[in-house]
Amino acid sequence: MSVQIPKTMKAIQVDAPGGPEVNVLREIPVPTPKEDEVLIKVQWSGVNYIDNYFRTGLYPKEYPYTVGIDVVGTLITTPPNFHLKPGQRVFSPASAAFAEYTVAASNRVALLPDDIDAKDGVSLATQGLTAIGQSKESYEVKKGDWVLVRAAAGGVGLLLVQIAKYLGANVIGTVSSESKAELVKQNGADHVLLSTADSAENVAEINKLSGGGVQVVYDGVGKDTWEENFEVVRRKGTIVTFGNASGAVPPFAPLKLTPKALKVTRPSVFSLINTAEEFEYYTSELVKIVRDGGLKFAVHKVYELTAEDVAQAQRDISGRGTTGKLLVHVSD
Repeated sequence: MSVQIPKTMKAIQVDAPGGPEVNVLREIPVPTPKEDEVLIKVQWSGVNYIDNYFRTGLYPKEYPYTVGIDVVGTLITTPPNFHLKPGQRVFSPASAAFAEYTVAASNRVALLPDDIDAKDGVSLATQGLTAIGQSKESYEVKKGDWVLVRAAAGGVGLLLVQIAKYLGANVIGTVSSESKAELVKQNGADHVLLSTADSAENVAEINKLSGGGVQVVYDGVGKDTWEENFEVVRRKGTIVTFGNASGAVPPFAPLKLTPKALKVTRPSVFSLINTAEEFEYYTSELVKIVRDGGLKFAVHKVYELTAEDVAQAQRDISGRGTTGKLLVHVSD
């Protein structure tokens, strides 16, 4: 496949830490891949909560940087002897995703099968890999387990609910509204509680439903739910914290884990899935679950590649009123 690669492209960039208004659309050079990288023509990109962490400076970046992670697109160039070919459709948790072209490490690119919609493929990248990695590595979900998913209607939360059900677990979700509760039930949760209800009542209900506490809590909320997690996880259970939607988890003494012999872990997708072998295994697992009917995808809203739309997408996701995946449409 031979295509004409333009010299420049449109991209959303940030020059300094700030609010959503610091996103800027500009014309920049198309990146040149290194010998172990591929060049992707981007069709769809995903909006993630971590975009706000980078933009505000919570997670340091070199400025200026191109915004976004997660892409579905078409391979344009590949390294010699690479197992995929130019012209094939791929998904990747690539950075600099809010752009018409991006590069990705060749060991972090997976073929998107023809039977999976491009918009769904975006969810398989960062959020999908996060969910499958946490379900297999942070705590290995087993048949009959009781699993609590905080922010169960969010991008990662909704996938965690479905993967846990696919693995045979009993799933309790917490959400902030009745409409979110309905969505989570539709995606397989056995029980859904409102996080706006009385905390003591929720603790009692979770412990009653699970017969004394859940084996694992997956918490993307952070500060607001942190203390409650210790009351609903059973002895020798695990708390997986993976997001700070309500603020960062406060420091705590290790002795807090002693009474129940608990484990607490705070992974990132790339600490869980780091090698080429891990990436290939887990992307294959995700595709298998989709084909088995175990994963459905909810798209909250589609935004365009403009500074105004990207800023609004970041406001929307940080406002905690969204469900499922937020997408940026880059090209047809």
